[in-house]
Amino acid sequence: MKKWNWTLVLLVLIGFVIGRFIGTYFSGTWLDYGQTFGLSSPVVLDLGFIILTLGLQISINIASVIGVIIALVVYRFIR
Repeated sequence: MKKWNWTLVLLVLIGFVIGRFIGTYFSGTWLDYGQTFGLSSPVVLDLGFIILTLGLQISINIASVIGVIIALVVYRFIR
């Protein structure tokens, strides 16, 4: 990937993290409203000599969506 693509990915991840933090800080408000999806319990694969535990859960709220939008605007200005 090019340098600018990595910058976009990094900015979007930062937008999600900061948005999630803001949504958690203002819990009980409209910013914290969101959806969680993924595996509710981890999947365990026992092969006898190695045990793998796999799981993924994604939680998106309004503040994280706003954070991603701001990250995209910032990316547009620095590009």
